[in-house]
Amino acid sequence: MDFELDYLLRQLPALRAGILLTIQVSAIAMVLSIAIGLVGASMRVLRVPVLSQLFAGYVEFIRNTPLLVQLFFVFFGLPAIGLTLSLFWSGVLALTLWAGAFQTENVRGGLSAIASGLREAARALGLTRGQYLRLVGLPLAVRTGLPAILNTCVSLVKNSAYVSAIGLQDLAGVAFDRIASDFRAFEMLAVLLVGYLALVLSLSAAVRALEHRLQAPFRA
Repeated sequence: MDFELDYLLRQLPALRAGILLTIQVSAIAMVLSIAIGLVGASMRVLRVPVLSQLFAGYVEFIRNTPLLVQLFFVFFGLPAIGLTLSLFWSGVLALTLWAGAFQTENVRGGLSAIASGLREAARALGLTRGQYLRLVGLPLAVRTGLPAILNTCVSLVKNSAYVSAIGLQDLAGVAFDRIASDFRAFEMLAVLLVGYLALVLSLSAAVRALEHRLQAPFRA
């Protein structure tokens, strides 16, 4: 096996820039997708006319079509109707819409798991359905659905490699370019595996710490 450590060291600046771009794209998409999840789940639980049906259709459409096709539609299709986005924001939008559909269902599942007694107590206190969601329902739903939310975030980080297909120089994009130009597939693919593993394990550790902190008031 011809493994060249010196070659990898020479590629470190480009790989570092690529992994930073991966983190940026993933972090922005995570925040926006969770926001979509909170709004979408609220609309569906409240059964807001039109919006509830729109979110239901959006979830079904995203969950039943390939992410790569969605990405190509955002980057290559939207310019046909006058909406042209940069490589960076095309990747962010596609990942946000994909993860937002799953986060909507994650949060909705958390809302469904809340004991009916809490809803009845909220009504007895005179809270509106909107106040119940904002003050009681959504905070508990996020805590309950945190493992599912984490799973979607982990999948988002891994699926961020798809943005290399439109030419964005994230970690995967840099690695694939080096493979095409230098034919050093083993080194670059090894970097990809280790890089994404490190990102996912770091994210998992951060969420476990957050989950531990959120559950602290409920421990004896």
